[in-house]
Amino acid sequence: MSESKIGRRAFIQGAGLAALGAAAILSADAAQVPGAVPNSAGTEVPKLKAPPLSCDCHQHIYDPARFPGAANGMVADARVAEYRMLQKRLGIQRNIVCTPGPYAVDNSVSLDAISQFGPNARGVAVINSSITDAELETLNKGGVRGIRFTNPGPKAVTTVEMIEPLSKRVHELGWHVDISMSAEEIVARQDLFARMPTPIIFDHFAHVPQPAGPNDPSFDVIRKMLDKGRTYIKLSVTSDTSGKDAIKSLDELTPLAQAYLKAAPERMVWGSNWPHPGVKEKPDDAVLFDLVAKWAPDAKVRHRLLVDNAAVLYGFPK
Repeated sequence: MSESKIGRRAFIQGAGLAALGAAAILSADAAQVPGAVPNSAGTEVPKLKAPPLSCDCHQHIYDPARFPGAANGMVADARVAEYRMLQKRLGIQRNIVCTPGPYAVDNSVSLDAISQFGPNARGVAVINSSITDAELETLNKGGVRGIRFTNPGPKAVTTVEMIEPLSKRVHELGWHVDISMSAEEIVARQDLFARMPTPIIFDHFAHVPQPAGPNDPSFDVIRKMLDKGRTYIKLSVTSDTSGKDAIKSLDELTPLAQAYLKAAPERMVWGSNWPHPGVKEKPDDAVLFDLVAKWAPDAKVRHRLLVDNAAVLYGFPK
């Protein structure tokens, strides 16, 4: 389905998001409930209690029965209902729905999910140069606040050449640009990122190689981008951010996370990466969430990471 064929139901539901948000009373209850969650190991709640209105800034929804997409890369049991189970277990109330690869530039599944989640959700869409201004406005009304480029290239649905012109278009909407590419590629394209008018967020620790972390040459370049005030980093764990074995080498991430938080605590956000696409052995999300206590021992810094920074970047009420 093309971007121009966004479902009428998803549009109508999404268009009412602003009105819903104005009327809704945001709950301060962040109780954590133990239990099994699809696409997540373990059943226990985290040791770390999530502050009220904590935000998961990177998760995906797959709903192949209602939104077929491409069969390749689809994840089972990763619908809105299953993600809500993870929210209860972690005590997370806000979330950012990122359109996953099998849907290419069809963001219907994300718009539908945002409408189901309500005013505590926003979205990051995948678009290309063919999108019209009217379609951008549809996404905006549906809660989208950014666009994402994942390994853009000739065989991908987006290309590097699209990044700058699309950043200028979404800048008018107050959106940001989300980049997922290797640290080496980020360094090679630093001039491009410097020209862009929008805020930029790099996914998954900007993919700085481990175990070198802050000692890798790419970190110095990314640190300079942070110093200019428009760059964010998403502290979300994937198999490559934590080395070959994502379960056994998680502690290797702590020096890099702490270096980022020291450099720009006001522009770090956290994400679960649920349902952990491409990973056969799913991690324990409670264990991943508890890493935040190691990364940010200071409660004020944790509050920035989990609540305040996301509210600014994605436009949640204060």
